[in-house]
Amino acid sequence: MSNAFSINGRVIGPQQAPYIIAEISANHNGSIETALNTISMAKKMGADAIKIQTYTADTMTIDAPQADFQIAVGPWQGYNLHQLYQQAHTPFEWHAELFAHAKREGITLFSTPFDETAVDLLESLDTPAYKIASFELTDLPLIAYVAKTGKPLIMSTGMANAMEIAEALDCAKSHGAQHIVLLHCVSSYPAVTERANLRAIKTLAQQFNVLTGLSDHTLSHTAAIAATTLGATVIEKHFTLDRSIPGPDAAFSIEPEELNMLVQTTSSTWQAIGTGELGTTKDEEQNLQFRRSIYVVKDIKKGEKFSKENIRRIRPGFGLAPKHYEQILTLTANKDLIRGSALSWDDVKN
Repeated sequence: MSNAFSINGRVIGPQQAPYIIAEISANHNGSIETALNTISMAKKMGADAIKIQTYTADTMTIDAPQADFQIAVGPWQGYNLHQLYQQAHTPFEWHAELFAHAKREGITLFSTPFDETAVDLLESLDTPAYKIASFELTDLPLIAYVAKTGKPLIMSTGMANAMEIAEALDCAKSHGAQHIVLLHCVSSYPAVTERANLRAIKTLAQQFNVLTGLSDHTLSHTAAIAATTLGATVIEKHFTLDRSIPGPDAAFSIEPEELNMLVQTTSSTWQAIGTGELGTTKDEEQNLQFRRSIYVVKDIKKGEKFSKENIRRIRPGFGLAPKHYEQILTLTANKDLIRGSALSWDDVKN
């Protein structure tokens, strides 16, 4: 398994609660004020990071009339690609202010770039990390360009098969990426919890020997909690100030109180997982007295043989362990013993 690493001082790895990323995506709805307020709210709700997307309609696609460019199904049905990205994009000229605001708020901000010009912009703003979207996992030239920055790289794997994931991972590593997290993702909007296929988180970890996590498009916290138990070190969810406000991504985004609950539940779940070590815990020590042990239940004279009538296995647990009971029945008392005494080896004549 790859070693833990940090983004802006926050360690990401199996010895830490999951790193929670709130994805703004298009939920600013074209307003920089909304984007700034969303950053502030993500910080208030306890997220580790806020993430944006860096593209323009023209860096993402072309404005063309052919059917290839029309969206026929799903949450963006009725748009053509250029129209969708024109509405949803976060303008390049906002980025400096967004990064500065996040720094003032004390929350990490980074982005998903969709072409090389986006990477150049983000580098000029000293982004601390990068995200590769599921739809760009097969864009190996883009992954190579991002990997050359040497920054931590989080890659979503929605729709990808094992060969495509391996190619993306090999590309990233061969071009300089040292700290990589693969996020299991179901690229459906919103995703159905019953088809989340969360065991893929372990498959990714075992097959590719990297840190893993979840890019979660479901609306409940069930998948995120289960992912935490499966070793997810990063959990990403789309985030909006108000889901009732129309927007391209609103329907599969969580609201502030839901984000706060996500932070709390994944953290407490991670704590509950523990170390896996067997033995008495600190919280259990005071209850050891309620175990059974061997006690004298009838006065015994020195030299008298122990019997089922004068010793029993009862609570509390301050005497010899019950596993010694049959052996003790073959022995005699080393001294006078009174009823209610916890039996010890000093009381037994061998």
